[in-house]
Amino acid sequence: MDKEAKKIALRMLVHGVYIVGAGEGEDAVANGITWLTQASFEPPLVMAAIRVDGRLHEAVQKAGAFSVNLVSVEQQEMVQTFFKPAETRGDTINGYAFEPGPATGSPIFADAPAWFEVRVRHSFHSGDHSVFVGEVVEAGVRDAEAKPLALHDTPWQYGG
Repeated sequence: MDKEAKKIALRMLVHGVYIVGAGEGEDAVANGITWLTQASFEPPLVMAAIRVDGRLHEAVQKAGAFSVNLVSVEQQEMVQTFFKPAETRGDTINGYAFEPGPATGSPIFADAPAWFEVRVRHSFHSGDHSVFVGEVVEAGVRDAEAKPLALHDTPWQYGG
Protein backbone atom coordinates (compact mmCIF):
# COMPACT_ATOMS: atom_id res chain seq x y z
CA MET A 1 0.00 0.00 0.00
CA ASP A 2 1.13 3.54 -0.73
CA LYS A 3 1.26 4.92 2.83
CA GLU A 4 1.16 8.57 1.72
CA ALA A 5 -1.93 7.94 -0.44
CA LYS A 6 -3.61 6.14 2.48
CA LYS A 7 -2.88 9.06 4.80
CA ILE A 8 -4.19 11.64 2.33
CA ALA A 9 -7.32 9.63 1.52
CA LEU A 10 -8.20 9.02 5.19
CA ARG A 11 -7.66 12.69 5.99
CA MET A 12 -10.22 13.58 3.32
CA LEU A 13 -12.98 11.98 5.41
CA VAL A 14 -15.21 14.70 6.86
CA HIS A 15 -15.17 14.82 10.67
CA GLY A 16 -16.88 17.10 13.13
CA VAL A 17 -15.06 18.40 16.18
CA TYR A 18 -16.68 17.79 19.57
CA ILE A 19 -15.94 18.07 23.27
CA VAL A 20 -16.79 14.77 24.94
CA GLY A 21 -17.05 14.51 28.71
CA ALA A 22 -17.56 11.79 31.30
CA GLY A 23 -17.57 11.48 35.06
CA GLU A 24 -19.04 13.74 37.70
CA GLY A 25 -17.83 16.54 39.98
CA GLU A 26 -14.07 16.61 40.54
CA ASP A 27 -13.82 13.32 38.59
CA ALA A 28 -15.26 14.96 35.47
CA VAL A 29 -12.99 14.97 32.45
CA ALA A 30 -13.41 16.21 28.88
CA ASN A 31 -11.43 16.04 25.66
CA GLY A 32 -11.78 17.08 22.06
CA ILE A 33 -12.56 14.26 19.65
CA THR A 34 -13.27 14.02 15.94
CA TRP A 35 -14.29 10.41 15.38
CA LEU A 36 -18.02 10.43 16.20
CA THR A 37 -21.11 9.70 14.12
CA GLN A 38 -24.78 8.74 14.39
CA ALA A 39 -25.29 4.99 13.91
CA SER A 40 -29.06 4.39 14.25
CA PHE A 41 -32.36 6.28 14.22
CA GLU A 42 -34.30 3.90 16.47
CA PRO A 43 -33.01 3.66 19.03
CA PRO A 44 -30.92 6.81 18.57
CA LEU A 45 -27.34 5.51 18.67
CA VAL A 46 -23.97 7.18 18.18
CA MET A 47 -20.46 5.76 17.83
CA ALA A 48 -17.43 7.48 19.30
CA ALA A 49 -13.79 6.41 18.98
CA ILE A 50 -11.74 7.42 22.03
CA ARG A 51 -8.00 6.96 22.57
CA VAL A 52 -7.29 4.12 24.98
CA ASP A 53 -4.39 5.89 26.72
CA GLY A 54 -6.31 8.86 28.12
CA ARG A 55 -8.36 9.77 31.16
CA LEU A 56 -11.51 10.21 29.03
CA HIS A 57 -11.41 6.55 27.97
CA GLU A 58 -11.12 5.47 31.60
CA ALA A 59 -13.94 7.81 32.67
CA VAL A 60 -16.30 6.57 29.93
CA GLN A 61 -15.62 2.96 30.90
CA LYS A 62 -16.18 3.70 34.60
CA ALA A 63 -19.33 5.82 34.15
CA GLY A 64 -20.84 3.84 31.27
CA ALA A 65 -21.94 7.18 29.86
CA PHE A 66 -20.65 10.35 28.22
CA SER A 67 -21.74 13.74 26.97
CA VAL A 68 -21.18 15.21 23.52
CA ASN A 69 -20.90 18.99 23.45
CA LEU A 70 -21.29 20.34 19.94
CA VAL A 71 -19.29 23.48 19.21
CA SER A 72 -19.53 26.17 16.56
CA VAL A 73 -16.97 27.39 14.04
CA GLU A 74 -16.45 30.41 16.32
CA GLN A 75 -15.32 28.14 19.20
CA GLN A 76 -12.09 26.78 17.76
CA GLU A 77 -10.08 28.33 20.61
CA MET A 78 -12.32 26.61 23.18
CA VAL A 79 -11.93 23.21 21.53
CA GLN A 80 -8.17 23.59 21.26
CA THR A 81 -7.89 23.71 25.07
CA PHE A 82 -9.48 20.24 25.19
CA PHE A 83 -6.80 18.62 23.04
CA LYS A 84 -4.51 18.72 26.07
CA PRO A 85 -5.06 17.04 29.46
CA ALA A 86 -8.22 18.15 31.24
CA GLU A 87 -7.88 20.15 34.44
CA THR A 88 -11.05 20.11 36.57
CA ARG A 89 -11.52 22.82 39.19
CA GLY A 90 -14.90 23.09 40.85
CA ASP A 91 -17.44 23.57 38.07
CA THR A 92 -14.91 24.25 35.30
CA ILE A 93 -12.78 22.08 33.06
CA ASN A 94 -9.86 23.82 31.36
CA GLY A 95 -11.46 27.10 32.45
CA TYR A 96 -14.89 26.45 30.86
CA ALA A 97 -18.00 26.20 33.04
CA PHE A 98 -19.95 22.97 33.00
CA GLU A 99 -22.92 21.45 34.81
CA PRO A 100 -23.83 17.81 35.27
CA GLY A 101 -26.09 16.44 32.57
CA PRO A 102 -29.62 15.67 33.76
CA ALA A 103 -29.57 12.01 32.64
CA THR A 104 -25.99 10.82 33.22
CA GLY A 105 -24.22 13.53 35.21
CA SER A 106 -21.63 13.86 32.42
CA PRO A 107 -20.27 17.41 31.85
CA ILE A 108 -22.44 19.74 29.78
CA PHE A 109 -20.63 22.97 28.86
CA ALA A 110 -22.48 26.25 29.28
CA ASP A 111 -20.96 27.58 26.03
CA ALA A 112 -21.99 24.61 23.85
CA PRO A 113 -24.70 25.53 21.31
CA ALA A 114 -26.07 21.97 21.59
CA TRP A 115 -25.34 18.80 23.53
CA PHE A 116 -26.53 15.28 24.16
CA GLU A 117 -25.93 12.56 26.71
CA VAL A 118 -25.18 8.96 25.85
CA ARG A 119 -25.42 5.69 27.79
CA VAL A 120 -22.89 3.15 26.52
CA ARG A 121 -24.51 -0.02 25.14
CA HIS A 122 -21.50 -1.70 23.49
CA SER A 123 -17.79 -1.18 23.17
CA PHE A 124 -15.11 -2.59 20.93
CA HIS A 125 -11.48 -2.42 22.02
CA SER A 126 -8.81 -2.80 19.35
CA GLY A 127 -5.88 -0.67 18.27
CA ASP A 128 -5.16 2.72 19.84
CA HIS A 129 -8.86 3.72 20.12
CA SER A 130 -11.95 2.01 21.53
CA VAL A 131 -15.28 2.41 19.80
CA PHE A 132 -18.17 3.10 22.15
CA VAL A 133 -21.71 2.68 20.83
CA GLY A 134 -24.33 4.34 22.97
CA GLU A 135 -27.91 5.45 23.09
CA VAL A 136 -28.74 9.15 23.18
CA VAL A 137 -30.81 9.56 26.36
CA GLU A 138 -31.07 13.37 26.67
CA ALA A 139 -30.34 16.40 24.52
CA GLY A 140 -30.46 20.18 24.59
CA VAL A 141 -30.11 23.04 22.12
CA ARG A 142 -29.11 26.60 23.04
CA ASP A 143 -28.43 27.95 19.54
CA ALA A 144 -30.01 26.06 16.64
CA GLU A 145 -28.44 28.50 14.15
CA ALA A 146 -24.83 27.74 15.17
CA LYS A 147 -22.65 26.34 12.37
CA PRO A 148 -20.94 23.19 13.71
CA LEU A 149 -17.15 23.09 13.68
CA ALA A 150 -15.64 20.54 11.28
CA LEU A 151 -12.04 19.41 11.27
CA HIS A 152 -11.57 20.80 7.74
CA ASP A 153 -12.45 24.28 9.13
CA THR A 154 -9.32 24.15 11.29
CA PRO A 155 -5.56 23.88 10.72
CA TRP A 156 -5.57 20.55 12.63
CA GLN A 157 -5.10 17.07 11.20
CA TYR A 158 -6.27 13.88 12.88
CA GLY A 159 -6.24 10.63 11.01
CA GLY A 160 -4.39 8.88 8.30
